[in-house]
Amino acid sequence: MMTKIFYYLLFALIITSCATNPYKKSEKVYDETLKTLKETISSKETVALPVVNTYKITDNRSYAEKLINAKDSISKMSLTILKNGVNTEWISTVNFNLRKPNFVIIHHTAQDSIQQTIKTFTLARTQVSAHYVIGDDGRVVQMLNDYLRAWHAGNGSWGKNTDINSASIGIELDNNGSEPFSEAQINSLLALLTKLKKDYNIPDQNIIGHSDIAPRRKVDPSVLFPWQTLAEKGFGIWPDEVLESAPADFNVEQALRIIGYNTKNLAAAISAFKLHFIQTDLTPLLDEKTINTIYNIYKKQ
Repeated sequence: MMTKIFYYLLFALIITSCATNPYKKSEKVYDETLKTLKETISSKETVALPVVNTYKITDNRSYAEKLINAKDSISKMSLTILKNGVNTEWISTVNFNLRKPNFVIIHHTAQDSIQQTIKTFTLARTQVSAHYVIGDDGRVVQMLNDYLRAWHAGNGSWGKNTDINSASIGIELDNNGSEPFSEAQINSLLALLTKLKKDYNIPDQNIIGHSDIAPRRKVDPSVLFPWQTLAEKGFGIWPDEVLESAPADFNVEQALRIIGYNTKNLAAAISAFKLHFIQTDLTPLLDEKTINTIYNIYKKQ
């Protein structure tokens, strides 16, 4: 009797294994799409920007090795045993693409030259990187594909987003933090932002500085950065020339949180706001102009 049952089970197993996979078609589409996405993140071609010469740097072996690991991770389809004992199954969807960045974070390098910054970003021990570096002369160097995660933001947050690196493109400007930004550099930045905003539909208010996401800890891209010029071109926001008075019951801390600032250290958040939107007074003093400016930016959200 047991032998008969065994043969029945064996026969059923063979029939099941030979049955047509009902998801074979979607599996094929999945594999083809994945191959295209791998090619997308593997691309290291130069891109022409308005009024900017293109430069090409030699491919780095460690970059290629990391890219292989990234491709392996997006190809991985292994099953997982959950804590309740249930095994996950794999059935391919045909509707997907690469995740796109939703923020642009602007930095200054605080170093002496673009060559020094490139060297910093090509040494594994530094553990820091960015997608783009823009030289004082307007040179634009891309160091990482836009879809990949650079290590530029560090410990920071904007609104409820506490992993800025995973959602942003980092742009480093060759500047020591105490000198004006050159016209050529800002023109190249505007050209690059034009491309990035179009490619990824990045909201105006999501083009911000390192100091915005890390109050007190960071001050880049410095008080000399022309945020107003960027906002006038559609990259970021800027307070109106005539400020409406804030209501008597206006809650400054709540408004700063709604704008995006981490207000656990309220004084630091106020100073970071003023570094971006006022730029003439960086103290945490809440005078009438500061309160009305916060109210104005709050209403633009």
